[in-house]
Amino acid sequence: MYPIFLKVKQLEVLIVGGGFVADEKLSFLLKSSPNAKVTMVAPFFREDTLREAKKGNVTIVNDVYRQKYIEGKHIVIATTDKPEINVEVYEHCRERSILVNVADNPPYCDFYMGGIVTKENVKVAISTNGKSPTTAKRLRQFFEEVIPDDINQLVKNLNDYRKTIKGDFEQKVEELNKLTENLVSGHSTNSSDK
Repeated sequence: MYPIFLKVKQLEVLIVGGGFVADEKLSFLLKSSPNAKVTMVAPFFREDTLREAKKGNVTIVNDVYRQKYIEGKHIVIATTDKPEINVEVYEHCRERSILVNVADNPPYCDFYMGGIVTKENVKVAISTNGKSPTTAKRLRQFFEEVIPDDINQLVKNLNDYRKTIKGDFEQKVEELNKLTENLVSGHSTNSSDK
């Protein structure tokens, strides 16, 4: 598994389903990427899902899944309670090289939606490679507690400072490494860490 951070506001996302799982996927997506462009298609939606959708750039389509809904999408998440529909969504996506995740069905996933800790500009993603979402959830809760709420101010300050450092890329990295080496107690930076 290779973790990446996607600029979701530049991508088109489709969530197929309108139940509890769809609501959970939408909530985590909007928490991490409030500007995400999302379309949701389902014959019905929970009230909580409709409320959550109003918080973001979410288009609601009251309909059963049809292949036409994946056109122009970059990422599709299938969350229905009908396995045959989820597999159909997966197959349609694979035919078009669209990244797809079938909730709670690892063989039908190109990617997993791991636990994410978000403190403004600081994001920590946690994955168990689909083996234990509960473990990822508990680790997320742990990191939410131990990462200080003011970490974003540190990131902003370091970014401002980085812009003032003279020299080439390596010199800037060395200067920032020296400045931040005490952030992690018990860890010393040496040349093999760079």
